[in-house]
Amino acid sequence: MSITLSDQDKSALRTAAYGAVSLMAAATGSPHKAATNASVALTSATGLVGHVLTAKAKDIELKGKTVAELADRVLPTLTAAMKLLGRQAPAEADNFRSTILLAIEAAQVHPDKPSTTTAAMARKITAALDAAGVATADSGAAPAAAAGQDRPELQKAIEEIVDSGFVGVSLRVHDERGEWVGSAGAAELGGAAKPPTNGHVRIGSNTKTFTATLVLQLVAEGKVRLDTPADDYLPEFGLDERITVRMLLQHTSGVFNFSGEVNADGTVVPGIPIPYSTTGKEWMDNRLKTYRPQELVELALSKPARFEPGTGWSYSNTNYVLARLLIEKVTGRSVAEEMQRLILGPLGLSGTVAPDASPEIPEPHAHAYYRYEDAGEQKTIDITRQNPSWISSGGDMISTTQDLHTFISALMGGKLLPAPLLAEMCTPHPTGIPNMDYGLGVFVVNTDGGTVISHNGAAVGHAALMYSTPDGSKTLTAALNCVDDADLSIATAFLNAQQRLVNEVFCGGQADPAQPAD
Repeated sequence: MSITLSDQDKSALRTAAYGAVSLMAAATGSPHKAATNASVALTSATGLVGHVLTAKAKDIELKGKTVAELADRVLPTLTAAMKLLGRQAPAEADNFRSTILLAIEAAQVHPDKPSTTTAAMARKITAALDAAGVATADSGAAPAAAAGQDRPELQKAIEEIVDSGFVGVSLRVHDERGEWVGSAGAAELGGAAKPPTNGHVRIGSNTKTFTATLVLQLVAEGKVRLDTPADDYLPEFGLDERITVRMLLQHTSGVFNFSGEVNADGTVVPGIPIPYSTTGKEWMDNRLKTYRPQELVELALSKPARFEPGTGWSYSNTNYVLARLLIEKVTGRSVAEEMQRLILGPLGLSGTVAPDASPEIPEPHAHAYYRYEDAGEQKTIDITRQNPSWISSGGDMISTTQDLHTFISALMGGKLLPAPLLAEMCTPHPTGIPNMDYGLGVFVVNTDGGTVISHNGAAVGHAALMYSTPDGSKTLTAALNCVDDADLSIATAFLNAQQRLVNEVFCGGQADPAQPAD
């Protein structure tokens, strides 16, 4: 396909490309070297994009004294450039995107030790490129025409989930019929635009599968042993010496859940203020507060244990915060750095973030909401920005349906763990919940369609689903946004949504399997 660009178009492409370089240079500690490396990458581009970017032009318009001002100028130009090329020549849009990604990679002067700042800027640039909605060979974006054409039962399912009380849903299915991607509802309350089909979402307890995988990768490297007492790695907490690393990943440690416990008689033993029950308003008012992982663990250990280590099963976020601290203690690096080294980097998961205490979420994304009562009046606010450190590695990560698919299919396909450790991960331990046992960071679910490996998550106004067959050949990933509240009013609709989608994808639409919630 031929393409004709005006001088103004060419100027816009150059501004976008060299603007991305300037942003990365501003975010690094070696700006000159970063800019030089990235500019070389731009001038190595081929095709029409290469011709435009290598031209010695003085028409590059970059304004802004601060990084934030520069970002406000540059990021929209990247999206506009992708749209411009996508309308006329999708292959050149693909070329442009690949060139920019190569340049920002070159700008990370120490890619083996990525800084939080440069990684965050790289994510923003990638998100701006993908916000154009142009399907490219390496972006994982799906053509809009894929939605609803040949899988009407899937489109109907997500539309009915919206009708049940969700603001919006996006769904991605990989099976023997190929890939299907669709969305329904709205990205924002009162808005007309549907949720982005590969938007970012807070994935809640899906984080546990990532964290467990990291621990098992360290086991594979010989740095951690599953059946060694966790206290050997984290002596500063004085853990019961009977609690092993395996018990943390399996939820059999008995350690109190810092986000609160519900006793058999229905009474609640509170932990930190959480978005639910009687502390909902307190959490909402302080949703940008930062908690440190050590603080959460110390609170949990100040409470009585649920049971003797290894004698029961109880879902506890504390187990996974301890797992995070273990990772950081053993490696000497942050969990985000280890995640990048062992999972995100090797799999190319550019849309996945371990945010620590940052309240930001990359564009594009659907919005999350919280409803509460103030002086007898019901109010609903946008809580898309929230500090996830209150849940830490129990559920703080951000991802996309594409990245979740890539991750779970690679994990189950044996690309991240040796076969013996993958088998350990998927070995079911009884939970007392019908048709649902727990391995190491995954639920092992029995359905009429066979065994499914899963971990879902909810994160106050956002939720994510992640399912796979044990061999990784069939996956279901979904992102949901809703209006949450202290009474968990959406919980029943969330459970029904899981059941409906698993029914359609794994059970031929005939069964009604029991599914895990969060």
